[in-house]
Amino acid sequence: QVQLVDSGGGLVQAGGSLRLSCAASGRPGSLYIMGWFRQAPGKEREFVAGIRRNGGSTGGSTFYADSVKGRFAISSDNAKNAVYLQMNSLTPEDTAVYYCAARNAIGPISAAHLYPYWGQGTQVTVST
Repeated sequence: QVQLVDSGGGLVQAGGSLRLSCAASGRPGSLYIMGWFRQAPGKEREFVAGIRRNGGSTGGSTFYADSVKGRFAISSDNAKNAVYLQMNSLTPEDTAVYYCAARNAIGPISAAHLYPYWGQGTQVTVST
């Protein structure tokens, strides 16, 4: 069984930055794709960013939602079984609970229903 623990959320002013972390344990070597999703109050959970890990110690192919392109960056330290989300130029619209997710199935990287493993979520609040 895989466990994901995400962290790094907090309160930040608009224009600021935060870095989220997700640590995988259990059988993390089987996790081919890792991603970040978010859910704001009253809204559905949405895809933020994903990485299709390669066989190296870091990196992979990255994918982003249009709303965060150029502001957010996902990265992976495969040796540590960790994935990160660097968030820059944050706006109040980025306020949400952010969830790390992981899977080993192929398919659209933004499809939440394909991810069997989820972190507990970390709150990100961006003030004006």
